[in-house]
Amino acid sequence: MYQELINKKKKLAVIGLGYVGLPIALEFAKKISVIGFDINKKRVDLIRVGIDPNKEVDTADFQNRDIHFTHDISELKEATFFIIAVPTPIDKYNVPDLKPLLGASETIGSVIKKGDYVIFESTTYPGCTEEDCLPVIEKKSGLKMGVDFKLGYSPERINPGDKRNTLRTVVKVVSGCDAESLEEIAKTYELVVDAGVHRASSIKVAEASKIIENTQRDLNIALMNELSLIFDHIGINTYEVLEAAGTKWNFLKFQPGLVGGHCIGVDPYYLTHKAAELGYESKVIAASRYINDDMAKYVARKIITHVLRVSNKPKVLVKGVTFKENVSDIRNSKIVDAVKELLAFSIDVDVEDPYAEEDEVKEEYGLHLVTKESNDYDAVIVTVPHRTYLTLDDAYFKGITQEKAMIADLKGIYKNKISSRKYWSL
Repeated sequence: MYQELINKKKKLAVIGLGYVGLPIALEFAKKISVIGFDINKKRVDLIRVGIDPNKEVDTADFQNRDIHFTHDISELKEATFFIIAVPTPIDKYNVPDLKPLLGASETIGSVIKKGDYVIFESTTYPGCTEEDCLPVIEKKSGLKMGVDFKLGYSPERINPGDKRNTLRTVVKVVSGCDAESLEEIAKTYELVVDAGVHRASSIKVAEASKIIENTQRDLNIALMNELSLIFDHIGINTYEVLEAAGTKWNFLKFQPGLVGGHCIGVDPYYLTHKAAELGYESKVIAASRYINDDMAKYVARKIITHVLRVSNKPKVLVKGVTFKENVSDIRNSKIVDAVKELLAFSIDVDVEDPYAEEDEVKEEYGLHLVTKESNDYDAVIVTVPHRTYLTLDDAYFKGITQEKAMIADLKGIYKNKISSRKYWSL
């Protein structure tokens, strides 16, 4: 398989052209022939003219690539090596939603041939690839894994907004259904990963390695958030405590904050779901999820308590609706939970974000982004350290707020810089 791919006698296809799939497809297209597939025709039309809807890939990165973009399933039949990179979200009850993954499996089952390879990159719980996705592929295709086609799993490690830790510079975990497939998959990924690959002993081990990466971060951030709650009661600044503790060589430098997005705030639920299926009730992981999911309401309560004391018609500005800094991704944005709490108390809320797309925010959350700020806010919530926010100073906040306003700096970027208004951070 590997030799035929590099000789361009066979093609590689990437299913799903989002934050994960598009960079992968473009990297492989430097070396081999690639088909980039997505069910979203509007997305494909933009990508065809060198526009990444997620604003992660520059137009120049589309140049000199051997790649064909399509939303036509039938064109996937030309490929022999399939990489699936579709979302794995949760529903409103925090239960894994496998519809995109199973839909992609159905698509693969309709085009796969004898001798083909199927590799999943979507983050999910251990066992999902072989126990949930494989049966769909086999039923649809009439083929058997290990006999007619090979199966593998290589978890994505794409970090939106990060230009340093990229597909090429981060070690790639790979796995296969047998020794032969493991080597073929590993050699194929080595074409685009300069940092090298780690060969996992099984597909389940590779799946588990990915799920605990974000679960570990979730637990550590939950600890910071709980410490923030405690220190707030004590009356000391969390970031000052962390700065002091961070002088020890082995102190882990995590920070408190809202945990949203499509990874840290989602992946642990996949693991607790699988554990529950096997009869084990998670305790530590579930507790961290509870703490982190409740932080937005805690922030809202802090703001509500303040503004109702200082104004009969309170007005709040929220700066930042994306789930992290310097990206346009608004999926699972936790500040929206805080906004809903504020609105429930009939508080007037303006939301501003230079990176978010207004249409997407309106469609996803029913919120309108303002482009012009007022000068009479009773509180300002700065949620993420966007580049454009880093240069804001005391004079700026003084100019847009009432005299008794509170500046809620969730990430501590203005620590010791705000003097004319009440300052608070997690």
